[in-house]
Amino acid sequence: MAAEKDEALGASSWPEIVRRVRARTPARLLVGRVGAAYHTGTQLELREAHAAARDAVRAEMNAEAVFGASFLEHWKLFEVSTLATSKEEFLLRPHLGRRFAESARAEILKRCPKEKDLQIAIGDGLSVPAVAAQVPRLMPLLCQSATRRGWTVGQTFLIRYCRVGILNEIGELLAPRVVVLLIGERPGLATPDSLSAYMAYLSGSTHTDANRNLISNIHARGLGPDDAAGRILHLAELMISARRSGCNLRVDDSNATRQFSSGESGRDKI
Repeated sequence: MAAEKDEALGASSWPEIVRRVRARTPARLLVGRVGAAYHTGTQLELREAHAAARDAVRAEMNAEAVFGASFLEHWKLFEVSTLATSKEEFLLRPHLGRRFAESARAEILKRCPKEKDLQIAIGDGLSVPAVAAQVPRLMPLLCQSATRRGWTVGQTFLIRYCRVGILNEIGELLAPRVVVLLIGERPGLATPDSLSAYMAYLSGSTHTDANRNLISNIHARGLGPDDAAGRILHLAELMISARRSGCNLRVDDSNATRQFSSGESGRDKI
């Protein structure tokens, strides 16, 4: 308790600029120490955050628990899997998460119409909690807003053991103009439930990281669902207009949309 009191007393003497910086970021800045160690409270917070990150990576996706039966029925969501057959294999052999199982390919071709303007897919990635926390609100916003723009929208589906490279196969199977993959980000020590939206124009087997764009950090302390939906659709609009995506797409920062490629963000290690 004494350490926590000392830390609190130190915080009260910080300059205003320091307090403002700390208030704007979850990063553990100027947390103080006792000798060479963190305060007990800080150390316990770090251990809790690390445990939450590990749990997020290891969690299995249960569609009904994540979305609820009524949501699944309303949006006609169905689940397919990649070539990875278990969470352990998915983590140890990333390439398996970039290809669909043969049964998945058949199910997608059976249930999803081709050549739509926008195709949304939902992948568990490295954080099922991110999918559970962000997708139920974000996905309807995307579908409804895209429809209001006059775009045709494909049948959304769920992908178990999913990596970013699956965008290529979605493009090959369904030939949409723009694919949006909503996928759980690798958890950090700030939040375990951050979602990313990877996007590509006319994605196919020749696409690499350079052909993709990313809007990341969709979570409660980052980009909210409404802002995220607006940015995703604006980026899709630019892709359709320019007929390209990735590093060759010029994005106007004044529209509050920043261009990212997977290579720039380092996220394609997902």
